[in-house]
Amino acid sequence: MTLALDRLHDELLTPADTGLPARAAGLTARAFLATEPTLDEFWTPLTVLDRAALEHNATTVQRWTSEAGLELMPHGKTTMAPQLWALQLDHGASGLTLATPGQLRTARAFGADRLMLANALVAPAALAWLAGELADPGFRFHCWVDSIETVEAMERGLATLPPLPRPIEVLVELGGAGGRTGARSLADALALARRVAASPVLRLAGVAGYEGALAHDRSAAGLDAVRDYLAAMLELRDGLADLVDDAAPLIVTAGGSAYPDLVAEVFAPAIAAATASARPGRWILRSGASLVHDDGFYHGISPLDAELVPAMRGYARVVSHPEPGLALLDGGRRDFPFDEGLPRPLAVSAELGDAATRPLPGAEISAVNDQHAFLRGEALPVRVGEVVALGLSHPCTAFDKRRWLPVVEHAGSTRVVELVRTFF
Repeated sequence: MTLALDRLHDELLTPADTGLPARAAGLTARAFLATEPTLDEFWTPLTVLDRAALEHNATTVQRWTSEAGLELMPHGKTTMAPQLWALQLDHGASGLTLATPGQLRTARAFGADRLMLANALVAPAALAWLAGELADPGFRFHCWVDSIETVEAMERGLATLPPLPRPIEVLVELGGAGGRTGARSLADALALARRVAASPVLRLAGVAGYEGALAHDRSAAGLDAVRDYLAAMLELRDGLADLVDDAAPLIVTAGGSAYPDLVAEVFAPAIAAATASARPGRWILRSGASLVHDDGFYHGISPLDAELVPAMRGYARVVSHPEPGLALLDGGRRDFPFDEGLPRPLAVSAELGDAATRPLPGAEISAVNDQHAFLRGEALPVRVGEVVALGLSHPCTAFDKRRWLPVVEHAGSTRVVELVRTFF
């Protein structure tokens, strides 16, 4: 799958594009990059990506997934950046996962033709749009259902439309107590699978789930909860296998970026048995945050932390030093993720991109307001006007803050070699 990215390079940059140098306004992204911009031209607050780290992570995750016998359909909602989707597709990802109908439409606009919606699709307008897309014989699509009520809502939405070119392929989602969406018992999930199999407009394709909603650490209790849930997904797969068309591969999909090792561990015997049978099926991992990794939540929980490299950094300028031990930076909630951990101060320099940095031992970001971060520490070695480099946590809420993110060649480089465009 090749995405059509040329129009991104030909898009005009404007003064409304926060963070970009003033001289970029009126130039296309391609023309601006041809001038070989450097990081010191950009305005704070800013989030910067690292091309070498992105390439390394894409290679690492794809290799790891393939060695585990899994496909990778990374969750595109993490970045909503077609250029980064293309990077993983180029490294071997078999498709993309999205979370909302609007995100699906964006992906289709760039030519994506193998998509999974890790959610229910019940809005009549979105169902009408999908019905039109299904006329493309090369388009492959799956969405999730977690209740008979969801199936009925889909059927109502489709009832007023012309006959579908082909049924919508759906996966039965298994949930867990205290989790997010998903049927709350195997009995309910099997009853739902039978209802899907009887629908004239839907086709049962397999099983889906998200284990990341059941734990947020690597405690023994958390790991056991995830393992038990994944085992239940396999039990559901076995229970509904006879309802799925023998001519189509039976799909099982799980896995965020926190517990892919447990997915591989629990699924391994079933993958081996299926591979040796006449019906190997498809086993799909949806890890999205692993491409970017981070210095916070995933740094602490990912089993691949030793192999992955944080590919994003925040930069914010000291705008106030009102008392000893406190400095205020010009970036806050509107600029950096904060839902799974606050930014972590790494170093300070005289200017953005300056190679001469000083460490900030013992410093921390204690709080963030809309446009300020509170930098605290004993005898803070910072001056008003200097720039603090920040380690960020949780890629899923980092990319929605910017329309364009500069990409440097590698850590320590100041040369901007790409502008990544987001679509939120």
